[in-house]
Amino acid sequence: MNSIQYQPIGTIHSPFDKPQNMPIQPVGALGISGMVVVDPEFQEGLQDLEDFSHIILLYHLHLSKGYAMKVKPFLDDNLRGLFATRAPRRPNPIGISVVRLERIEGNILHVVNLDIVDGTPLLDIKPYVPDFTESEDVKIGWLSKKKINAKRFRADDRFRS
Repeated sequence: MNSIQYQPIGTIHSPFDKPQNMPIQPVGALGISGMVVVDPEFQEGLQDLEDFSHIILLYHLHLSKGYAMKVKPFLDDNLRGLFATRAPRRPNPIGISVVRLERIEGNILHVVNLDIVDGTPLLDIKPYVPDFTESEDVKIGWLSKKKINAKRFRADDRFRS
């Protein structure tokens, strides 16, 4: 298989200087503000984005090194298959977060509900459109047996290399 390479299109800035003790999902980062600085060469692509209330950020988990096929996720005490979790240490360390877009000033996006470590390389931005992902009969696997309260969970060092 051919190698795949991505070029960051910007940088995400947040109040979190390290993964430890930060929220594990955007729902736990309600009210946390940050900025997405898009490289000037990509600024033209931001046209019309200001009319969306939420955006999807795709980013490189640059602090994540290595991976295991079984992990103990933050919301459980049992080992689970990596692909049945949202654990950060993955074969392709790509993160995804839906955040609220407050405003755009030139090449800077002001966002809230940010659960991303400062300095994270941005790979892509997409508008969040609920109708595009609406599904019936959604099952949430092993999480259905849990009282999911991701708001209160904070990252620890379990996924450090």
